[in-house]
Amino acid sequence: MLTTQKVFERYEDIRPRLPQTGYPQRTSDIASILEISDEIDAFVFDAFGVLNLGNQLIAGADFALKELRSAGKEVRVLTNAASYDKAGAVKKFSNLGVRFDTQEIITSRDAAIKNLTPGLWGVISAADDKLNDLSFNYIRLKNDTKAYDKVDGFLFLSTSEWNAKKHLLLQQSVLKNDRPVIIANADLVAPRESGFTLEPGFYGHELIDLGASNVKFFGKPYPEVYRLVTKSLSGVLGEKIAMCGDSLHTDILGAAAQGWKTVLVTKDGLFSGFDTKNYCEESGIFPNWRLKRLI
Repeated sequence: MLTTQKVFERYEDIRPRLPQTGYPQRTSDIASILEISDEIDAFVFDAFGVLNLGNQLIAGADFALKELRSAGKEVRVLTNAASYDKAGAVKKFSNLGVRFDTQEIITSRDAAIKNLTPGLWGVISAADDKLNDLSFNYIRLKNDTKAYDKVDGFLFLSTSEWNAKKHLLLQQSVLKNDRPVIIANADLVAPRESGFTLEPGFYGHELIDLGASNVKFFGKPYPEVYRLVTKSLSGVLGEKIAMCGDSLHTDILGAAAQGWKTVLVTKDGLFSGFDTKNYCEESGIFPNWRLKRLI
């Protein structure tokens, strides 16, 4: 059974594969994200554990967004969710009762697809993903061994249809013929209401452990997705951008590596029910600020 401690330990195991950076010497505890609005010009929010829990908006998230917008602050969502395209992301938040324009949502899927090269791609996706944002030839990977062996590379978008049998086919095919594996969601796990689910990043690192040499990760904490956010902010300095997230090894580490300020949100996400101070000290990853919820 996956626990917060085991997830933390696995992130520490793969730490050499993550960006390297420094951290502030002091973390300040705050009660509301609005307390730092005078210091920050752009607020970038992780989704799950910060804005929403599954299909439920976290209490106060909509008010926080409204107040920040009213104060003239830029607002972005930066998520590692890659199971749906940009239109799907906009619709998801609309269903939660909060509005984001298309350019205000940046996903790890965006970064991964921008880095695809021509060829035949084997895609691992949710069954209802129409893949309208793919411009290259592809086949959906299921249980056909020949399909795994014929593609030029693999695009891993979602684990919703993934299982041990399919993963064994992927392992065998990649280890026999080492081709690109594009991991469009770098998360190891996602915290859900009923526990943790394994995400594409987990399987990507397992492939590396087995000897695959052409696995590339997109999304937090890797730089490409942060560059997309920076580009959308039209020259806002990194020191005036604050990343608000629930994960030390993705949200906080990745943003710190870009020179952004960081806010660790603790009540509802990965570290729900745990003292994050202990995990910060053990990992050496410290945010600028820490709070329970946005409001």
